[in-house]
Amino acid sequence: MRLYNQPHRFYCGIDLHARTMSLDILDQAGQVVLATTIPCEPRTFLDAIAPFRDDLVVCCECLFCWYWLADLCAKETIAFVLGHALYMRLIHGGKTKNDPLDAHKIAVLLRGGMIPQAYVYPKGMRETRDLLRRRNYLVHKRAETITHLQNTNSQYNLPPFGKKLGYAANRAELQVAQRFADPSVKKTAEIDLALLDHYDTLIGDVELYLTRTARVDDPQAFARLQSIPGVGKVLALVLLYEIHEIGRFQSAGQFLSYARLVRCCHESAGKKQTTGGKRQKIGNAHLRWAFGEAACLFLRASPRAKQWKQRQQKKRGEGKALAILAAKLGRAVYHLLRKGLVFDEDRFWGSKAAAAPASR
Repeated sequence: MRLYNQPHRFYCGIDLHARTMSLDILDQAGQVVLATTIPCEPRTFLDAIAPFRDDLVVCCECLFCWYWLADLCAKETIAFVLGHALYMRLIHGGKTKNDPLDAHKIAVLLRGGMIPQAYVYPKGMRETRDLLRRRNYLVHKRAETITHLQNTNSQYNLPPFGKKLGYAANRAELQVAQRFADPSVKKTAEIDLALLDHYDTLIGDVELYLTRTARVDDPQAFARLQSIPGVGKVLALVLLYEIHEIGRFQSAGQFLSYARLVRCCHESAGKKQTTGGKRQKIGNAHLRWAFGEAACLFLRASPRAKQWKQRQQKKRGEGKALAILAAKLGRAVYHLLRKGLVFDEDRFWGSKAAAAPASR
């Protein structure tokens, strides 16, 4: 957890919403110099903080509508801090809670150097990252549609589909009119098939756009990530845009923690406590998914990985073995991007180093 502890003349805490924002500005002595609620309009915000622009720092909690505020502060050269929502539990733990009070607590934490920082993803690649996450949403909806079609088939105890419905050619051979007798059930199946065709078109278009964009944003990192056996274009895209700048992690351990690849240790009075609840959600869920998928695909592409998994599975079980492999791949990706290297499986299994120098 990184805390923001830079001294400033004024500290502005903001409880930000989609249409309104509550501001609370403190001076160096901790006295409130401004407490107001205004509309979420750039000009109104700049006018409100105008008397305190000299050495001002602005902070809000990380939620869905922080983009415009961060971009505005960057444009106006105002120091901006993004508070980590799950770490800032003090705001939600008070007896009384409202927008002005939350803004004041943020300002107090900011002045005291106790604001846990979240990463302010800069404008430019941030928009592409959000499009990539939207692509994952479409893939999930496509999978739900396939499952619904299979469940409809099972509801009437019909023979299972002979081929996977994920492929358009197999769906073209599906005789809906002959398989389902009821007209309403036929219509339901036709809707699902039409949705699947539409999802395939949308996903194909967005993947082509993302691939072209990645080759412009960071072509070398995009190619290095694909040097890992089993990692294709989609996983390389997720890793590239979710990590963004590997230099923001000072060590491989910090990166693994951010990717949810390590378990947190909680101890009190000499007793270890189990990790659960919101603690498990701290980190990047998209990276955790990507490394889990990469571990499974790595096992398919690497005979040495299969042998390693068999040995680990006898000692720790299959789930633990896959988790260890995902963490090993996470450490490899860290060194791969940090040092500008390509993946070398010999060094991956032979030592702590996880990559080899790139060929020129």
